[in-house]
Amino acid sequence: MARARSSASRLRYCNPSYYLKRPKRLALLFIAFVCISFLVWDRQTLVREQEVEIAKLNAELEHLKVLLDELKSDGGNAGGLSGKNSKSSMKNTVPEDPIDIQRREKVKDAMLHAWSSYEEYAWGQDELQPQSKNGVNSFGGLGATLIDSLDTLYIMGLDEQFQRARDWVANSLDFNKNYEASVFETTIRVVGGLLSAYDLSGDKVFLEKARDIADRLLPAWNTPSGIPYNIINLAHGNPHNPGWTGGESILADSGTEQLEFIALSQRTGDPKYQKKVENVITVLNKTFPADGLLPIYINPHRGTSSYSPITFGAMGDSFYEYLLKVWIQGNKTAAVKHYREMWETSMKGLLSLVRRTKPSSFTYLCEKNGESLNDKMDELACFAPGMIALGSLGYGPGESQKFLSLAEELAWTCYNFYQSTPTKLAGENYFFHSGHDMSVGTSWNILRPETVESLFYLWRLTGNRTYQEWGWNIFQAFEKNSRVESGYVGLKDVNTGVKDNMMQSFFLAETLKYLYLLFSPSSVISLDEWVFNTEAHPLRIVTRLDNGENLGGSYGQQKQLNRLRGRKEGRQADN
Repeated sequence: MARARSSASRLRYCNPSYYLKRPKRLALLFIAFVCISFLVWDRQTLVREQEVEIAKLNAELEHLKVLLDELKSDGGNAGGLSGKNSKSSMKNTVPEDPIDIQRREKVKDAMLHAWSSYEEYAWGQDELQPQSKNGVNSFGGLGATLIDSLDTLYIMGLDEQFQRARDWVANSLDFNKNYEASVFETTIRVVGGLLSAYDLSGDKVFLEKARDIADRLLPAWNTPSGIPYNIINLAHGNPHNPGWTGGESILADSGTEQLEFIALSQRTGDPKYQKKVENVITVLNKTFPADGLLPIYINPHRGTSSYSPITFGAMGDSFYEYLLKVWIQGNKTAAVKHYREMWETSMKGLLSLVRRTKPSSFTYLCEKNGESLNDKMDELACFAPGMIALGSLGYGPGESQKFLSLAEELAWTCYNFYQSTPTKLAGENYFFHSGHDMSVGTSWNILRPETVESLFYLWRLTGNRTYQEWGWNIFQAFEKNSRVESGYVGLKDVNTGVKDNMMQSFFLAETLKYLYLLFSPSSVISLDEWVFNTEAHPLRIVTRLDNGENLGGSYGQQKQLNRLRGRKEGRQADN
């Protein structure tokens, strides 16, 4: 009887009504249940995390074993380790996304269409007019599209096309022309294109031609201040500035030769090119303003700025870009530290130009004239998100995140330059009005690359696939609106879709290259080894030890170690 009562007493704890009459015990029971559940869940989570980590470590271990076997088989050859074999084993460990491969092939097909049209109708001339199927010499007959396309052909693995272009450079390219050339355009397209082709292929014909044209440009720096004139006759010299500037030199045109001429001095061992362009920075740094923002006109006699607009768009843009990129080109050593310091000063000034629209809060960069701000932003200024993202890596954690966030906000605005028009292609510039967000100003589109350039950098630096999707949408808009039977053309009006008759050389040099790399592995033209000039020509990073006195030697050593990377990794992207 006592045992039966004891059993009944225990069973009452299983009856819900027992706890309903005793809320404190119900609360205790609930707390006990939650604690036990949490412990079980936490243990399962830890187990899952450990399994993931173990899987990653096993994969990494297998990868290291493969690399070790390759290193042994290569006899410790550093080039083999960092070149094709290393890339192949990495691809075995981390397979590529099939969508990336498919999209990359579509971009490559676009390049083939553009290039074959140029070959057929404008071979050796500067640019193709696709609608009328003829060539035009916009740059004095220097083969601008051909030279601009060399590295794109090489990176995409288009061997036959590259070889034909190389032979034209070797046998037909002649710079002895009675032509008034833009020092800036000739440097970024021709000198930059030839040096990039040399860095990728090792073919000295490109270096010899780069030296030839650079020697013809060099007298432009013979001014009282060292600030170059922006125009020079390729056959006779006689440098001068365009009449429409009132005799002044243009900021971007005068401060966007450093990458190319420093690289030329490193490759040839002749310091004269580097000395000329670095003196420009020395002169500008003497009177560099506290906010780091320079007007677009500079007096070549005094070496000081003249009253004129301040902008990150046309005529200002690439000066700021090169302050950052020369620092990267020199591998961020003390010898190039002052470039980084000047760039950071300019970024403080840039922050003063940042505004946001209503109601959609698009972030944009104003232009400045004196003390007044103009709510206008060029599509050209859409290089800035990529530049800011690239430069954010040199800050401490807090500042780095601030600038990266700003880069992402600006990139969203630039993408909406495209999305806001009926053709989904951006106009040349945009105006911002209170309560109305943005409206297109000059409404043509000439196949510009700046937005996809920034998407490329943001994708490489964040891994966020959103930037790939935006780039793909832009590419599809080019395919829909700009592709014609004999190449690609710009639009006279992005609202109506009316086409023009010009395939700009930078469409092949920049727009298609950045789109191709947007869907390629990050080891193809790695940002750890290459720096892009403002025409998207990759130049190899060479460590600068002290004011450029290591000309030639350091480059030669790195060239021996890394020669395989550019071309072979480009091939890997197509296998």
